[in-house]
This record gives sequence, C-alpha cells and structure tokens, in this order.
Amino acid sequence: MNKLTFVLSCLTIISCAPKKEKQKTVKPRILISTDIGGTDPDDNQSMIHFLMYSDQFDTEGLVSSPSYGFGTKQDILETIALYEKDLSKLKKYSDEFPSADSLRFVTKQGRKGAAPYVGYATSTEGSDWIIKCAKEESERVLWVLVWGGLEDLAQALHDAPEIASAIKVYWIGGPNKKWSTNSYMYIVEHFPNLWFIEANATYRGFFSKSNVPDSLLNENYYDNYIQESGHLGESFKEYYDGNIKMGDTPSLLYVMNGEPDNPLDDSWGGSFEKFSHSPRFIFDRYTTVADTVSVYSIVEYHFDGPELNIPKDSTCFTMTVHAGVGEQEWPGFYLGDGKYGIRYAPKASETLTYEITSKIPGFPEQKGQLVVNNDWPGAPSKSYYELGTNWYSDSSDPELFDNEWQGAKTVLKWRSDVLFDWAKRWAWLQE
Repeated sequence: MNKLTFVLSCLTIISCAPKKEKQKTVKPRILISTDIGGTDPDDNQSMIHFLMYSDQFDTEGLVSSPSYGFGTKQDILETIALYEKDLSKLKKYSDEFPSADSLRFVTKQGRKGAAPYVGYATSTEGSDWIIKCAKEESERVLWVLVWGGLEDLAQALHDAPEIASAIKVYWIGGPNKKWSTNSYMYIVEHFPNLWFIEANATYRGFFSKSNVPDSLLNENYYDNYIQESGHLGESFKEYYDGNIKMGDTPSLLYVMNGEPDNPLDDSWGGSFEKFSHSPRFIFDRYTTVADTVSVYSIVEYHFDGPELNIPKDSTCFTMTVHAGVGEQEWPGFYLGDGKYGIRYAPKASETLTYEITSKIPGFPEQKGQLVVNNDWPGAPSKSYYELGTNWYSDSSDPELFDNEWQGAKTVLKWRSDVLFDWAKRWAWLQE
C-alpha cells in the first residue's frame, strides 16, 4: 500500500466512525420564591445574579412572596426587563440563556403579607403555580428556593399535599423566619418528612469579611468588577450602593455547584447536618430574664382573655419587641373561646424586651423579657416538633462558625471562587 492509499484509507475510517455527541448537561429544575421589593434590597441583588446564571437552570417559576413589605411581581419583571437589554451580550457566550418572555411567563404573584396563626389562608397565583410545577411529569425533582417567607409554599402543600414528594426545599431562614413563623410551624407539624434545608445562619458566610481578599470585599467588588457592565450592572449600584450582601444567593449556589442531593457534602451554597427536632417554647405567662430560648426557635405565648364575637385567626393584639437598636411589631391572634396566641422567632442571641397590648377592653396587657442563647437547635423539649430524616440545618461544628454565625464557614470557604467566577460574567457585559 503506497502512502497516498494509506492516508485515504485513514480518512475513510475517520469519516465513517460515529461522531461523539456533545454531552448535554442536565439542568436543575428550579422555582424561586422571593420577597424582592420588600424591606431588604438584597433580593434585588440576588435576582440580578440569578439572571446572569440563568443559562444553567430550567427555571419553572419566579414567585413574589412578600410576607413583609410591599414587594410584588412587578419588581421581578423590572429586573427581567434589564436582563432583556443585556441578553444579546450574554448569548454570545451561551445560547442556553432563556428569553425574557419565557421568564415573564413563569413570574407569578404570591401572598402579600404573613399567614394567619393557622399557617395558610387562600390560594394565590403563586401557590397554584408551585403546585402546577411540582406536578409536572419529570425524572428531575423540583428545587424550591425560598428567599423570603414560606407562605406560598405552605399554601401549596395545604392545597395539594401530594406534591411534598416531588420537591426539595432550600430556605433562607434566620430573619425570614421571624416574618413566617405561622407558615413554618404549619409545615413542620404537617410535613415533617419533607426534604428541607433550613439555613438560618450558613448563608451569612457569603457576605462575611473574614479572610477576604481586598478586591472581593463587599464594598470593593462593584468598583473592581461590576461598574460599566451593562444595564444589570447599572441597576446593581442602586442596592446598598453596590455593596454586596446577596444573602439569598447561597440557595442558588447550592444547586449550581456540588452534589445537591447530599446536603452533608461541600457545595458553594454550604454544607449542612441533619437535625431531628424543631425547637418550640410555649409560655402561658409573661417571661423574664430567667427564661431562655434557643436562637431561631419558635416562641409561643398563649393566654386567656375576654371572649370575643370575632372569627378565629383574627388579628386583635400586638407584641412590640425591643431588640438590638430598634423595635418591631408583631400581630397576635384570637384563637376562639377567649384564647389568644402569638408566635415569634428570635434571629440572634440577645436579651429581648417586649410589650403585649390591645384596644380590647379587659385584655391582659403585659410586659416581659426573654433571653436568647446561640444554641441551635438545642436539646429537645416537651413542646418541640419531631422531624423526619430529610430535614437539614446549619452545621453545629464549632470550627465552622464565622464569629457567632453557625455553619457560615461552609459558604465562606467558597466565596472567592464564586465571586471570581461571577466577575467573568460581568466582563461579558463590558464588551
């Protein structure tokens, strides 16, 4: 065989060989429930981050669920409009970015305001959409990433309990738990076997300043990587003056990088441990500094008062809590037959002072204090709720605390990788 014949034979073999198909990445199915537009603009920052990585997900829902504040789905739509203006630049690097119209289609309005004492109320466009997405036939689980309150998730579970086996939840708790105590308690009481990550402190590693390079400090990142980066970059400056917080972003990072089916493993969104009980403290009296509860726990006050001719679950009194440098008011409910109740979830270890007041004649007004320790979840008590085998929360390993924040180092350790990766995408918008 001469050299020319040999070459032609090789080319024939190569051309006839089956072509190796490009491996198609299996994208996570996600639905984001957000209180964007409420009191904390970190959701706006997290929404911008999500849109810049939306090529990596099958996004099935964006639900406005403001348990507190005045956010609406319009806040989501406004951010999508900015994304649409930058989309042509993003598509130069990936044709997997979804169209703005497809994102608008899955944007829904959820409940505005916290649920009553029972934990649910009436269905919303958002809760119905959660049900619809969860019931879609798919071999992939639906990841429900909750950036705010649990009201729409609780409503969806109440209206269609069968969806519990089709979803996995990553919830940014902590402060959000304060606004969503009633829906939280409905879920732990009625769906203890739900697959659920309750991140009360882990997420704080994302905006920590511990051992962070100067270029990636929250106050420096915008100037170094974001400025002059399209319409999304211009908008980012409007929130915290461009300083990074993005406390909800770890939920997205969790399904972006790592093995999300194993919460005990490392991921950009943190690692967690199983916990068996949800701490709950019930008092039928006013409390003093002799009473101590666990941080992030559910604290319930129950007491007797005048019988009223109003529906059960009606708001009829107020608890004003003095904590840190400010105060906040929380609604209390009539439980029927002269019984009253209110729930509260402390977000930090401290000593609280509170007042319970009402305009109802004969109402038992009271003042008290309460000590909150930094022990989560703490030892089981007689009033706790037992959880199933798929409930996870912040790691209790002392080595993984970042200052007082439990488990935060499991996110902090990846913060530089995340922000340098994001910087590459901001550079796409600078061209």
